[in-house]
Amino acid sequence: MQPISLIEKHFNKYLITFLLQFSSFAERIFYMGTEYEKCMSGKPFIGSKDPQITEMILRTRRLLMQFNATDYADTKRKQELLREIFGSMGKGVHVDIDFHCEYGKHIFVGDKVIINMNCTFVDNNRIDIGNNVLIAPNVQIYTATHSIKINERMVHEWSESEEICRTYALPVKIEDGVWIGGGSIILPGVIIGQNSVIGAGSVVTHSIPANCVAVGNPCRVIKQINNE
Repeated sequence: MQPISLIEKHFNKYLITFLLQFSSFAERIFYMGTEYEKCMSGKPFIGSKDPQITEMILRTRRLLMQFNATDYADTKRKQELLREIFGSMGKGVHVDIDFHCEYGKHIFVGDKVIINMNCTFVDNNRIDIGNNVLIAPNVQIYTATHSIKINERMVHEWSESEEICRTYALPVKIEDGVWIGGGSIILPGVIIGQNSVIGAGSVVTHSIPANCVAVGNPCRVIKQINNE
């Protein structure tokens, strides 16, 4: 058997790397299924191509217009609208106006939750919010993002009836007892562990463990919390 030359070793290494990268790209771009199925599985999707997505967004926008225009004192009507908007909602939930979201039905809220004024939840994928959670004003939670590679991000065979780019979405989970400070931004795929506190103005780019204080951009743990 002839020994493999150094050149052949390098060629094989680069060939394997290329094939792995191409297969990953092909899986993401050519994944079979509806655009909604792609959306929920974390694959790139084009929402305007799927009536299920466009109808869900339109329905939610109409409900949000009603919710944000409802008299502040009309608690009963506001609760009714929230139950239509969200996938599920527990007891003792207060959502202030203005509130904005994308699909609505991907938001699942536990008991005793406050979502303060001017919050935006981009819920292309699931946003799970536990019990006893405080979300301060101007908090933004994003499940949707785009590839950093332009060939994956933009739609090159584009028509004016379609979106110009592909999106993909990863779920976000806010566990029980979390407090998110004002103006914080939570990015796709993040889990915030129970009882943790996110300082005002933080940009949370990665998951945060339970029972800690985390602040900054990017958000970092600065202190452990003893809840005994």
